[in-house]
Amino acid sequence: MVEDDLELSGRVALITGGSRGIGRAVTELLASHGTHVAINYRNDSHSAARAVAFAESKRVRASAIKADIAKLSEADRLVHETLEQFKRIDFVICNAGIWEGGPVESISEELWDETIDTNLKGTWTVCRAAVPIMKEQKFGRIVIVSSTAGQRGEANVSNYAASKGGQISFTKSLAPELAPFGINVNCVAPGWVDTEMAANALADQARRQSIVNTIPLGRPATAEEIAGPIVFLCTRWANHITGEVLNVNGGSVLCG
Repeated sequence: MVEDDLELSGRVALITGGSRGIGRAVTELLASHGTHVAINYRNDSHSAARAVAFAESKRVRASAIKADIAKLSEADRLVHETLEQFKRIDFVICNAGIWEGGPVESISEELWDETIDTNLKGTWTVCRAAVPIMKEQKFGRIVIVSSTAGQRGEANVSNYAASKGGQISFTKSLAPELAPFGINVNCVAPGWVDTEMAANALADQARRQSIVNTIPLGRPATAEEIAGPIVFLCTRWANHITGEVLNVNGGSVLCG
């Protein structure tokens, strides 16, 4: 009965960056609840294949689709192929992202552009392509994965923080725009997460301890602990939530 209440079974989700880290955890959790999954990846075909195999073991349909969502034409193709294979798109999880920074004077134009293009523009390209489908369906759930860096700023990753802050503003703009069409748009803002993206920072024990000292719960999150709130925002239980920024950071950033 609880499973039926979630209204995830039989739905179709497109997860950008769905082969690794938080995206992989979202893919696995949705598949475990009966959601068919289109797994976007940019380079790592082996991880994408493993994600597909896991989903198929849960008896749902799954497909890995290579696309660089920083390019509008690639995002259009990604959404078109998803629709062609699955016939609808119910959930879009905008998760793909990169994290590399430095002092502002050392950030190259190339790194600035790549960060904004992947994290922020890539969110726009996928939403731009998927929204007309959701409007026609009169249903959709968009969840954008931002960061505490986008809420408070963060020294030495101004490029990343700018891209993540942009995602939050984008969420708040899309939510009222798309609500009349039955489309909810929300954002999840993780803090430190123990994934490949943060592996180098967390591998240094002194730095890891300094990070842990800023987290009241005393540790970074696991990818699965971020996936749960993301999937929650796709369920029927979140039907009346839109335009929200859901903080999942162990208490490190307390904001309304």
